[in-house]
Amino acid sequence: MHSILEEDLELIIKSDIAWENYRNKTILITGATGLIGSLLVKTFVRFNRISQGNVLIIAVVRNGEKAKRILGEELKEAEVKVYVGDITEDIYIEEDIDYIFHTASVTASKIMVENPVETIEVSYQGTNNILKLARQKSVKGMVYVSSMEAYGISNPELEFVEEKDLGYIDLANVRSSYSEGKRICECLCTAYMSEYQVPVTIARLAQTFGAGILETDNRVYAQFAKSVIDEKDIILHTDGLSEGNYCYTRDVIRGLLILGYLGESGQAYNVVNSESHMQIREMAQLVAEKVSDGKIKVIYDIPDNPLKYGYAPPVKMHLSSRKINALGWKAEVGLEEAYKRMIADMKEGIQ
Repeated sequence: MHSILEEDLELIIKSDIAWENYRNKTILITGATGLIGSLLVKTFVRFNRISQGNVLIIAVVRNGEKAKRILGEELKEAEVKVYVGDITEDIYIEEDIDYIFHTASVTASKIMVENPVETIEVSYQGTNNILKLARQKSVKGMVYVSSMEAYGISNPELEFVEEKDLGYIDLANVRSSYSEGKRICECLCTAYMSEYQVPVTIARLAQTFGAGILETDNRVYAQFAKSVIDEKDIILHTDGLSEGNYCYTRDVIRGLLILGYLGESGQAYNVVNSESHMQIREMAQLVAEKVSDGKIKVIYDIPDNPLKYGYAPPVKMHLSSRKINALGWKAEVGLEEAYKRMIADMKEGIQ
């Protein structure tokens, strides 16, 4: 375990989470080999070790070998059980379940563009099956991990985008398989809450990165970080005017844990550091100037049609964290520190 990530996990355990809600409980986590899912598994394992939490963790994955690679240390623990299967098919779990964190989703833009049908199927059918399971097991709480992309293109005149301020999604763009998939899943969560009283809360995550990102991650923040490590210039393939909303991994995990027992059923909450908001080009400049200490620069190489490469449509949107702040959550790690911690963690993995 890398020291930066270990420090983050311990800080989560020592934070203001009401851990008694999870003590002696069974937690099911889908997408347990993804960034958010794997960090949730690791967090609960540390809770068991540090605070004798006695939590049974059921990690739902599609690929058992990948689980061994990403969760190798955690899988040695008796409190971790792995369920290997496809969530778009029927799921059978023998144990009672107290809480569910549904993080499974397609996250690679290339897949969204090349396999839009499968992207939608994973979203809708997978979420429907997990909600059925939540109903069957009479869970105490469920968190559906959605995305800020569910907003689409919001009204650019809004100073802050609140949870009610949904915008336009272009259904003729195949990449909308992801964003529209998130919307229908949120609607499905609300339907299960209304019709079957399933206590499900929706977490709309800002772009999340930090210690713990996977070696295979190739999203923009990972590319920027690798540019710093390799001392190579950052190359932007768009004009970079699109506005980004970000949150550090440790802060996101804390937010999800709070929503698990405190979030209002059927409600959506932005999980975002509202102060970490800037244009992509501004973030690239920050990384080049401050994180790399000026050792690299930003270069623009813009193709004729950026959308065909899977880049999200440009947006002007500043997400508000007011609603989740009212539950007692507040982001702690700013953008510059997030990059420095992530890069230090990545370097530990290289050594």
